[in-house]
This record gives sequence, structure tokens and C-alpha cells, in this order.
Amino acid sequence: MMFNRIYFFACVVFLAAFITGCKTSFLNPEAPAAPAEPAATPAPVVVNGIRTSYADVVEKTLPAVVRIEAEHKNKPQSSASQSPFPFDDLFRQAPEMQRPPIERGLGSGVIVSADGTILTNNHVIEGADRITVILSNNKSYEARLVGSDRPSDLAVLKIEAQNMPYLTLGNSDAVRVGDIVLAIGNPLGIGQTVTAGIISAKGRRTGLSYGSSNDSFEDFLQTDAPINRGNSGGALVNLNGELIGINSQILAGGPSGGNIGIGFAIPSNMAKSVMEQLLKDGRVRRGMLGINIQNITDDTAKALDLQDTSGVLVSNVRPGSAAEKAGLKRGDIITAINGEKIEDSNVLRNKVAGTMPGTEIKLTVLRRGQQMELSATLDEYNLDTAANEPSGKDNNPADKGKAGGRLGLSVQSVTPQLAKQLGLDSASGVVVTDVDPTGPAADAGIARGDVILEVNTQPVDSPEAVQEAMAKSGDKPVLLLVWRKGSTVFMTVRPN
Repeated sequence: MMFNRIYFFACVVFLAAFITGCKTSFLNPEAPAAPAEPAATPAPVVVNGIRTSYADVVEKTLPAVVRIEAEHKNKPQSSASQSPFPFDDLFRQAPEMQRPPIERGLGSGVIVSADGTILTNNHVIEGADRITVILSNNKSYEARLVGSDRPSDLAVLKIEAQNMPYLTLGNSDAVRVGDIVLAIGNPLGIGQTVTAGIISAKGRRTGLSYGSSNDSFEDFLQTDAPINRGNSGGALVNLNGELIGINSQILAGGPSGGNIGIGFAIPSNMAKSVMEQLLKDGRVRRGMLGINIQNITDDTAKALDLQDTSGVLVSNVRPGSAAEKAGLKRGDIITAINGEKIEDSNVLRNKVAGTMPGTEIKLTVLRRGQQMELSATLDEYNLDTAANEPSGKDNNPADKGKAGGRLGLSVQSVTPQLAKQLGLDSASGVVVTDVDPTGPAADAGIARGDVILEVNTQPVDSPEAVQEAMAKSGDKPVLLLVWRKGSTVFMTVRPN
């Protein structure tokens, strides 16, 4: 009997303790649970001196990469164009039937400050009527477009939020070919995805930007970290968790048009400059010299008796431009800007564009073997004007004809009538009347209708002048200054 009383008393005590301890959960389900301690960021996993995991970098960077949905409303067709039957039109005019169809584009973006500022590609949001940003925890915000810049394919968005996770912009100039990088985004709409690879190359220009080749500025980081559709605007990060690039383009292959290990990201230094100007002024200002330039090939170097292919060749100087005021001339070779050696035309173009209009720059120029220093005060780059200017790129010949000679072409003097017909400012040079499709001129890209202004930097105005200049060149490649549709370009031909 005593045992039963003790057992009953113990049960009552246990039941009371159980009810008291659990009343905040079972008996009061709306009471908040005790906050959990935040998980410590995992340290890099290193085995025998080799890193075996990037989980620490991913955990640090993933929350700052977002999904972007851009909605585009299409205009509804008029009822008259939808159906020839009046009764059918009455049904189509009902409010629920007149809602315009909505197209939704998917992309990625990167939060770059705690106040909800986001970097993405211009082509992800261009023309969107509504932009929605979805975080890694699936919380969504409607975004406001702060500004966009088509030439760099960058855009800045803003969401009304505070204390957001964000990525710090790293120094993309310090990135080396061979560095390990991670690409983070939302490929194909399947959700956040992380891929790893290396920097394959720097300073790439693809010519695939959204816009013409004349109004885009490209200085891509190339990577083999797999990037697919939907990754546009996502993050390329280094192993310190710093943002070093905004994923922008891929070279696709195969029937599905998927990744083949060649992806391109806009370097963070360019993105930072564009973003700061968009946040401050809502637009981007760029410097401009007012010249057409091209790289120097081995044949061009031989034709000009150059020691190497360093520098860029000036093929045209626009009247009234900063370049003309500085004294630059066609045929000059720019070897440095502000003391920094220049070996590629795209590098020079980006350096100038990255400098504010009105800034004075120093140009190191090689002119007929003599080095000189010139000072130029930059004009402002005009997007509308640049989009309509000839690129100065070589075009493939389309016309065929019978001709002979060492160059495989026939020419005649430019008469005033021909000059007017071709749109030339003066009756100078010789016009190409025929091109041998199997000859060296055709291989170089010379086409019928081109006007040759110079041969080996010597002005020519007759077939005889061309032959005389050719005779002086011997067996060396011949450098031709060619006028084509309003633009001049140097072209090198190896004579027979």
C-alpha cells in the first residue's frame, strides 16, 4: 500500500513538471521558440595542403546573389485584327480577354551594398515593365531601376530593404589567369547554382554584346566555370568571397546551345565605375579621342619597317576632334597613354572611355620612326553618334572580277564625277574596279569599289603611282590605306 502511494505521488510530480516545461510549446503553440545560435562559418577544408571544398566561400557569398524576373507586357492586338466575325469580337472585348500577354525573362543579380543596391546585366532588365528580385530565402521584392548602360551591358537596381547580405567588389585588375573562381546564379530557372573553374583569359572582346560593335565596351574576364542561360547578371567570385565579375555572355555549342566552357564576365573595376556614375548622375560619361584604330599585324609591322607589333595604328582622325586638336595624324602609332604601354586597340579604347571628358591625357606616338609626346583633352563620347559610325573593320569581299598584277586587282584614277558618286570629299586616290577572287588582294579583304588612298604611306592618284610605290616595296607586304563607305582602314597585302 505504501509502495502504491509513493508510486502515485511520483507520477503526479512527473506529470506536473512535464506540463510546466512544455506549456510554451504543446499547450501554447503560438509562443516563440528559443532563438537558435547562428552556425559558425565553416573553415576551408584542406587535406595534405590541398583545398577540398569551397563550402566556406559559398556560404559567405550565396545569400547576396539573387534571381531577377523581368516582366514585359505585350500590346494586345485590335479586335479587328483578331477576327473577322463581329460576335467573336464581342467576346474578345471582355475585360478578362483583353489583358495583354506577359513575357517573363529570367536572370541573376548581385547585392553590392547593405541598402539593397543590386548589379545586373542591362540585357536582363532592358524594356521591362516590372522587375522582381527574389532572394536566396525566396523572399521577393519589387525593384526600381536606378539606371542602365547599354554599352557596358550593366544596370543598377534598388530594393527597399536594409541590412542585406552583400558582396564586396574586388580588384579585377589583380586577377591572374589561372586563378580559381566560382560562378553563382540561377541558370535555366532551376534555382541557385554554384560552379567552379579558373580565369582562362583577360581583356577579351567578343563582339557579341547587345548593341552594335561600335557602341559596346568590352574587357571581359574569360572563365571555364560553367555558365548557362539565366546566369546573366550573376556573380563571379574569388576564393576570398570578393566579387570580381558580373557574368554576362557565353559561347554556346551543341544542339541545346549550352555551356562549352567559354564564358565571359564584366570585370568588377568596370562595373564599379559604371555603378558609381549611375548612382550619382543616372548616366555614364565617357571620354573620346575621335580616331579609328586597329591592331598591328606581323605583315603591317614589316610593311612599316617596325621592330614589333607593339602599339595601335591610327587609320583615321575625325575633323574637329580631340585627336586632331592634339596633332594626331593618320598613320601614327600610339604606343602608350599616360606612360602606360598599349599593345591592343581594345585596351586603348577602354582606357580612353574610362577617363572623364575634359581630362588631359598624354599620348606617346611613333610617327615615321620618330617618337613624340602629344597632349589631348578628351571630348565626350556620344552613343547616338558612335552607333552610326563605320567601325573601320575589314569586310569580306563580295564582288568578283578578272584582274591581274602582283596584287590581283585593277584600279583607275578617281575623277570628280566618281568622287561625287562614291561620296568622297575630293578626287583623290584610285578606285578598285576589279578583284581577282583567287589573288592576294581578295585574301586581304579588298573589294570592288574600295578607294586606295595610299600605298606604303605614299599618296597615290593613278595606276602608275600604284605601280611605282609597289616597285619600291620589293618582296615586303604592301600597306594600303583604303577608304570604304566613309571610313578609312589600313590593310596589308602580300603581293604575288
